[in-house]
Amino acid sequence: MALFKRTTLSDRQEAAVRKTLQNLRSQRRNRFRVLACIDGTEESFVTVRFGARFTVQNNCDLIILLVRQIDQGLHSGGLQVRLARQNMMDAGFELPGVRHLRRALEILKEEGIDVSSWPQESEHHDAWGDAAGDNKTEYRSPEGRSVVVKLKTAPDVANGILDQYELGPYNLIILGEPSRWRGEFKAFFDSGIVQTVTTMAPCSVLVARQSLKKSGYFICTDGSSRSMQAVRRSAVLAQVTGEPITLFSVADSEAGRGAASEAVANAKALLRAMKIAVAETRIAVGDPAEEIVESGSLHKVIVVTDEGRSRLQRLIRGSTATEVVRRARTSVLDVR
Repeated sequence: MALFKRTTLSDRQEAAVRKTLQNLRSQRRNRFRVLACIDGTEESFVTVRFGARFTVQNNCDLIILLVRQIDQGLHSGGLQVRLARQNMMDAGFELPGVRHLRRALEILKEEGIDVSSWPQESEHHDAWGDAAGDNKTEYRSPEGRSVVVKLKTAPDVANGILDQYELGPYNLIILGEPSRWRGEFKAFFDSGIVQTVTTMAPCSVLVARQSLKKSGYFICTDGSSRSMQAVRRSAVLAQVTGEPITLFSVADSEAGRGAASEAVANAKALLRAMKIAVAETRIAVGDPAEEIVESGSLHKVIVVTDEGRSRLQRLIRGSTATEVVRRARTSVLDVR
């Protein structure tokens, strides 16, 4: 029987959609894309300011995301949901979170990105049977730069952010300061939003604290190829934002002091080849996380290299990068 057989037209449509998505992802990979996440609190808008300063060039896109959890009271499905949403719109009610996205656009204007005159396009997609669904407005400059404000519905905020990455991709996710951070054992079973995203995100994550009045990027290296890639990427961000660079390496004992000196020397040589100036190089001996936090917290951003460890590996072996993100008194860029 051919009752449930897909038609040739359906196959063609599906192939066309796949090709369109592949082309879109290919185009996006040639751009620097930043996902700045807010939760509506005044403190969370620091992510927007950081995002604005990272995306000053025309090959950059900034997506501002607010994830709201599903309204269980409206989770009735079908016609009732559509009527509920339509009634909200007809009655002039504003979707929860929209005013926070408007505030984000005001902050962008304060940072020198005024999208009010840019052509805009809005979209709505049903999501999770919730009345609000997913809503976004994209503003595109004449030079091709894109700014998107998006209200996303998800069962929980952390998974909503990670799901948004899959729709990207993105080069950088910016999150606000965590309200709680569990130890590795407790986090294995239950962790907060920032901790979950920082651990699980495929791309680099900036945990943004109120450090915009500070100066300088404090870039840490251990001499490995992984950390040298982090040096290269973070130094470009520092250069774009006009921040001085300090290179730092920690030896866990006096016997490792020579290797630490070599690590910062190699990192400085790499940046010299990239024509990026280094303001200072420093080394220390002691516990890596403790030394990085104490020496780096006076700077605007501490840069650490993610070890690429799973949750189980972090539980067993620990993670210097995670410890720095948790304990630092300034913003921390965890580079992947």
